[in-house]
Amino acid sequence: MKAKNAPPARSPQHAKRRAPQIEAYDAGAILAPGRGYLADYDYVINPYIGCTFACSYCYAAFFQAPELQRTWGDWLRIKQNAAAKLARVRRGLAGKTVYLSSATDPYQPAERRLRLTREIVEILLQRRAKLVVQTRSPLAARDIDLFRQFPPGHLCINFSITTDSETVRRWFEPRCPPIPARLAAVRELCAAGLRTAITMTPLLPVESAAGFARTVLATGATRFVTEPFTATAGAFSAGTGESAFKLAEAAGWGAEEYAAAERELAAALPGLRVGRSGFSPSWLLEPEPQAIQW
Repeated sequence: MKAKNAPPARSPQHAKRRAPQIEAYDAGAILAPGRGYLADYDYVINPYIGCTFACSYCYAAFFQAPELQRTWGDWLRIKQNAAAKLARVRRGLAGKTVYLSSATDPYQPAERRLRLTREIVEILLQRRAKLVVQTRSPLAARDIDLFRQFPPGHLCINFSITTDSETVRRWFEPRCPPIPARLAAVRELCAAGLRTAITMTPLLPVESAAGFARTVLATGATRFVTEPFTATAGAFSAGTGESAFKLAEAAGWGAEEYAAAERELAAALPGLRVGRSGFSPSWLLEPEPQAIQW
């Protein structure tokens, strides 16, 4: 079910583009234990701090100081020693579940030049870790050669596709790759024999939930997860950005519209999960289900 109204005519502040301020530094640590929403993972890795995709609803901004929240998307900090520190980790990583990444996109534009995420993936492959990659960037397809070397059950690529509408995408995610480019990347990953999940999180207004379901099924992905916007519980709690709530309200996209779309998706996507259960490493890395008929 699509939103009741068209998006507001005036462009929001977050749509303004500017060259991001990028700085490199030496991080004190690279492996963080899984906590909260990702407590089922042994470790979480964020090669960068900040994210220049700057989605209006991004929860990761809430982990930053107020002044950095206001300029989210206009700056990026590179953990230039991340790969070197990971290579020196003495603890065994074989069979350990790693989530890449929780508070940044590991394949954002700077990665094309820096190749930091690629180095990290190479090390995790060598150390026989189990890896779940979270991205919305077609750049992830660059590393298919590495991904294909992971043993069965050791890799899943979560690809964020939040709407079937480019109009909606440009409003909520103006700095992100277009939806057709993301779908093409998922098809490429799946054609390479790689396990891929499509994360419709949060689900934005859609033109047709049933049509969206057919589109994502056609990519070859076998796992799907959705969820609505998440309210911010306190001053230091992560949740949906205020600008996204205002955009959704202006477009007539609320709890009722989301619930109707979720029902349609669930009817068309066998095994669709909602929220945290859709990010469980045991579910994402377990043996493939039978082929989905559509």
